[in-house]
Amino acid sequence: MAEIDDGGIRIGAAAQALGVSVDTLRRWERDGRIRFERRAGRRVLPAEELARVLRERAPTSASSARNRLSGVVVDVERDGVMAKVDLACGPFRIVSLMSREAADELGLRPGVAATAVIKATTVVVERER
Repeated sequence: MAEIDDGGIRIGAAAQALGVSVDTLRRWERDGRIRFERRAGRRVLPAEELARVLRERAPTSASSARNRLSGVVVDVERDGVMAKVDLACGPFRIVSLMSREAADELGLRPGVAATAVIKATTVVVERER
């Protein structure tokens, strides 16, 4: 059974990503703290909603990197040496290239909560004309 269902995360995978129980998520839904969609009789959490809750619950940390986007892994492509990791961070898609060893050690797979920490010396800013 897949953890991601047509762009949404099933309640069990969402609970694991947030570090809470399924019962807690049901209670949060009743209290209006989180919004699930119903698909074929199942609770499915949109990736943007998971990212919002992750941002609210994210601990502060000491780092010189100021760009931290919490989200969920939606895809991991591994080859012999490298891995390409796609994250949904709210409305944003973040792609990271890393060693396969790092991806394996982090346990990265679809449905897992992760944070993209971005520190770059070059930032390109665009504007529509």
